[in-house]
Amino acid sequence: MFSDHDNPVSSATGTAATQASENTPKEEATPSTETPAAEPPVAEAAAASGTPDTLAPVEHVKADEVHATAEAHAQAAVVDAEAAAAAEEAAGAEEMSKLIEQYSEPQEAASQNEIIEVKVVAYTEHGVVVSLGGKTEGLVPAVEFSETDIPRPEPNATIEVQRTGEHKDGFVILTYQKVLRRRTWEKIDAQYKAKETITAKVVDRIKGGLVVDVGGVRAFLPGSQYDLRPTANLDGLMGQEVQVRITKLNRRRGNVVVSRRALLEEELHAKRAELMETLTEGQVVHGTVKNVTDYGAFVDLGGIDGLLHLTDLSWGRVRHPSDVVKPEQEVDVIILKFDKDKQRVSLGLKQLAKDPWADAAERYPAGGKYKGKVVGVVDYGAFVELEQGIEGLVHVTEMSWSKKPTHPSKVVKAGEEVDVVVLDIKPSDRRVSLGMKQAQADPWLLVAEKYPVGTVVTGKVRNIAEFGAFIEIEDGFDGLVHVGDVSWTGRVKNPHEVFKKGEPITAKVLRIDPENRRVSLGMKQVNDIWGDWFKQHRVGEIVKGKVSRIATFGAFVELGDNIEGLCHNTEIEERKRRDDGASSFRPTTGPLKSAGPLEPGKEYDFKIIKISSDTRRIGLSYRAAVRQIERKEIEQYKSTKSSATATIGDAMKQKLASR
Repeated sequence: MFSDHDNPVSSATGTAATQASENTPKEEATPSTETPAAEPPVAEAAAASGTPDTLAPVEHVKADEVHATAEAHAQAAVVDAEAAAAAEEAAGAEEMSKLIEQYSEPQEAASQNEIIEVKVVAYTEHGVVVSLGGKTEGLVPAVEFSETDIPRPEPNATIEVQRTGEHKDGFVILTYQKVLRRRTWEKIDAQYKAKETITAKVVDRIKGGLVVDVGGVRAFLPGSQYDLRPTANLDGLMGQEVQVRITKLNRRRGNVVVSRRALLEEELHAKRAELMETLTEGQVVHGTVKNVTDYGAFVDLGGIDGLLHLTDLSWGRVRHPSDVVKPEQEVDVIILKFDKDKQRVSLGLKQLAKDPWADAAERYPAGGKYKGKVVGVVDYGAFVELEQGIEGLVHVTEMSWSKKPTHPSKVVKAGEEVDVVVLDIKPSDRRVSLGMKQAQADPWLLVAEKYPVGTVVTGKVRNIAEFGAFIEIEDGFDGLVHVGDVSWTGRVKNPHEVFKKGEPITAKVLRIDPENRRVSLGMKQVNDIWGDWFKQHRVGEIVKGKVSRIATFGAFVELGDNIEGLCHNTEIEERKRRDDGASSFRPTTGPLKSAGPLEPGKEYDFKIIKISSDTRRIGLSYRAAVRQIERKEIEQYKSTKSSATATIGDAMKQKLASR
């Protein structure tokens, strides 16, 4: 499993073998140095016999035999030395083994990195004492328990430890923590490969996610991997246990990444596959609002999300989907459209309720007056809700009787309750036209009753036109002063020369037209001298008047202050006299100096032949007045003469004589 150089038993054995090998050459050298010493006795024996070196061959053979015998003795000595060295080596190895057994390791010594099982025998202030077998004891330092969350093993319990290679106070120093960590990593690695679901505890909150404890190892749970959708408050998860799966493991760096979302997605996919087989269009299902957006809400149907669009939330106006539904709210919805291939579901909420437009025409007939709530104000009017799902437009022209252009926001406010009258309703188009002013008394008619014909009123000039000026009597009640009703005498050609916008004007109400909502005013009628004159005179009377000016069609006669009458050419002279001579010629241009016998600046008698109080016109006749005066004089002459034979000629002579 691990290398042998980490095993202390192997190291001790290797040392003993080295020492034995070092002693062997010394023992082998002993016979080699003693071999030449065996040769001298042979030479000495030869010298004692007195035989010279040049003896016969017999002597030479004997010498060879002696040499061979000496070599044999030398070889035997070498063999004996090797045997002695082997015996000595075996004795040294046995002695070393006894020392190792007594002071170091058990008979089968373990490697330093090898995990061994030991038995807890005692507790000391230095740590946990365990038995390693024989007379050897080990010590797990107390720091492994005091500075960590590792529980101290119970007495007589069997635990797994690992040697550290250190000795202290006669104890072999062991580590319990490393073995637990090693076993933990082995377990985590197996869980990672098997994709097992494990339980982790949230122990810390860091940037980007959470730190969880997985069997004593700190792992990272990204915030995006906690749930299927973003979690706002990760701090509230502290101390909770969660089900996760290991998605990334790097044992060398001690890096572990887990995910809860992976488990939820698997569960979701399983539910979705099951749900897809049961959904049908028109089916009413129960779901939970998952998320709310500006355009609608997503509803979790239990494995698949459906879109509840803004327009399908309610029959009424919805400003924002959050006004109708909230996240985590449970709702019943109907499936409007289902695309199994694309896994898209369109939902509806309002379709579960009755369409309010179905019988709207019967419940809100035209002309009916109802109360409504202002739900929107725009530049061209206001939208008023009669009930949820039915709202109509009150156009700006139907908001007030006033003719002043006013923005709708200055008339009504959103949320305000108003009275309206249904002007028109079209259920097929889902439209209803409403009016606010129709629900109120017509102020125009009220004002018209307040100012009957003949009433003198005062108002301000609101607008000036080519044909006159509009006078505002009250808010929304205007009257027109025509140019012909400004003065009895002067003719107004340009109203801007007479009227100024905003100046006060006093006028008399001449006519009221309720149907067309029109009021006619007159300034010249305020001082109605004509009315007084008409009361004092009748058609057929003879009046005196001064010719003020001559026109081509007759003469204007001043009958009083600012009162004029017209004597037409046909009423000045008799027809016969008009047709005589040059007197019948009249110039077509330039001022006229006279009209027959009538001259400007002179007074004459005229007969009233026509009176029009409405148009303030008086028709005069000079010739009729002359004829009537003459007839009157004749009658007077006849009444003064006693003779019945008096004639008209006599009366004429008397008249001429009196002149």
